[in-house]
Amino acid sequence: MVKYADGPTAQVSVTVDAPPAELWPLLTDINLPARFSLEFQGAEWTSDERGLGATFTGRNKHEAVGEWSVPCTVTAFEDETVFEWTVGNIDNKVARWRFDLSPDGDGTVLSFSAEMGPGPSGLTPMIVKMPDKEEQIVANRLADWTANMQRTVEGIKALAEA
Repeated sequence: MVKYADGPTAQVSVTVDAPPAELWPLLTDINLPARFSLEFQGAEWTSDERGLGATFTGRNKHEAVGEWSVPCTVTAFEDETVFEWTVGNIDNKVARWRFDLSPDGDGTVLSFSAEMGPGPSGLTPMIVKMPDKEEQIVANRLADWTANMQRTVEGIKALAEA
């Protein structure tokens, strides 16, 4: 059984006909995924820096939950390789999101991954209310994430190859 506290993950990848240097500015634009995701609505930087340790607030919307904002911190930043942010408290994260770039011949493999928990999130009240349905609650949320992540990497691919 997949438990929220175990940190379930989702990952999608595409091969893009562009070098990492061309993809990097797209990945580090914190608002770009909002063009493709049905849930993520955008973000605002809350710190002056833009690398490791930088902070921003992300805005989200889901028909079952409504709208909410979350504090995020950049927790991995390797130029043209990795852009990762953690949602909520770094020591008890709600989620971790990550873009990875890997050169592949003349192109690049773009991967987008995410990990849930273990910190409390919008799923927590539902899991507490229906503990016997935790596996399905987590699976449904991972399916939402995966669909939005796939739309995002395909959108980035289309922009980079245009």
